[in-house]
Amino acid sequence: MTSITLTAQGHNGQLELSGALLRIQRKGLIALLTQGRKGEKEIGIAQITSIQFEQADNFMNGFVQFTYPGARRHREGLFQGSKDENTVVFRVSQQSGIALLMDELQKRMASARLKASQFAAVDRFDKLEKLAALREKGVVSDEEFQTLKKQIFEP
Repeated sequence: MTSITLTAQGHNGQLELSGALLRIQRKGLIALLTQGRKGEKEIGIAQITSIQFEQADNFMNGFVQFTYPGARRHREGLFQGSKDENTVVFRVSQQSGIALLMDELQKRMASARLKASQFAAVDRFDKLEKLAALREKGVVSDEEFQTLKKQIFEP
């Protein structure tokens, strides 16, 4: 995968997509007021489990919020979410840049999921191969082999 870096400016932070990482940076007065001195946060793309995206309009800012294992999440909407370290608020004028970055992020997330599933498939066949070798050596009976083989391939 090419390591194209994309950046998008938000109202209370900036997003940077680089390789397999998403960075949330907090620069500027609004970021200082809503986030304090949190600095930069990196999230592995493969770790992101969901993204909430609310479009901006002429009357209300939009936001993008990232969820991953271990992340604390504010669910009270835009106003409480603007204090969330995993949320970037944006104005309607910034929406196109955010949307472009989000499209690329979703492509990279799909690619990461595909690689993970391919790795899992290879891992299952490696386990099966080792199990078959144990059966051939007489360490595992045919009945045990069938039971363990089912366990390997169960989701």
